[in-house]
Amino acid sequence: MNPLERYQPLVDDVEAFRAACDRPLPSVVRTNTLAASPARVRDAFEAAGVAYETVDWHDGLFRLPDGNPGGNWPHAHGWTHGQEEVSVLPGLALDAQPGDRVWDACAAPGSKTTQIANAMDDTGTLVANDNNLGRLSALRHNAERLGVTNVIVTNQDARNFSTKPLAFDEFDRALVDAPCSCEGTCRKNPDVLDQWTLDHVHGVAGIQKGILARAVQATRPGGTVVYSTCTFAPEENEAVLDHVLREEDCELVPFDLPLKTAPGVTAWDGETYDDSVTRAHRVYPHHNDTGGFFCAKLRVGGPGRDDAASDDAEVGA
Repeated sequence: MNPLERYQPLVDDVEAFRAACDRPLPSVVRTNTLAASPARVRDAFEAAGVAYETVDWHDGLFRLPDGNPGGNWPHAHGWTHGQEEVSVLPGLALDAQPGDRVWDACAAPGSKTTQIANAMDDTGTLVANDNNLGRLSALRHNAERLGVTNVIVTNQDARNFSTKPLAFDEFDRALVDAPCSCEGTCRKNPDVLDQWTLDHVHGVAGIQKGILARAVQATRPGGTVVYSTCTFAPEENEAVLDHVLREEDCELVPFDLPLKTAPGVTAWDGETYDDSVTRAHRVYPHHNDTGGFFCAKLRVGGPGRDDAASDDAEVGA
């Protein structure tokens, strides 16, 4: 059975969903705002004769019909970086600010890491972690090519991540773009459907729960944790959120994304999940001509900085 068949009850148009999953994925690049503006990239593409299309929901993204994001001089100069369109969503949800302390728990090969560094204006501290040492070499290469300097690279199992090597104990924000069964990437890598097994889905879900729980623990009260995957499987999405909501002091918060999405589902395969999982976003390929994706935003419990300041003011009064 094609694993996409199991998700037909979740989509609004099964025929359009399956047709979109069968089409090749458009090639997309993101503007590296540390080096150039979107307008400057457009001018460079036109001067170099590079065909491009703008992405209507993000002015820093460009689709390249020739499918060769690295074959032009703006890329060579570090002005652009090849990144799947929906892959920018977690960074938008995270909303990192200049001066923040941010943890990217599963960072390699670094597309989201360098996007976050852009949002931070290359200031503050961005800890890019991955348990795969070989993949970290790609992350380091991408950070250097794009001129990112605020990144600390670590090689740990994110489920047991230790802040001891750092000069601080907790983060303002954390991103868990978790390892997953990758069904949402089938438009660029059809082999994932042939390699798919339900045992793998259940196995990786346990890893996802551990990483997300550690991210919540490592983030300050009032801080933000974003959880994302490129799979349609509720076992790896809503079920992971439901587990961490029960085990850790956090809550799912509503947030907007600049493209069409569907809400998280509250029931699947005989299981029910916390109603707040509807605040998560499911991205289906047929809605925006993209890959498949899942994204959720959590607020860590306890008094945040703004809450604590308000309490202090009341005490002082």
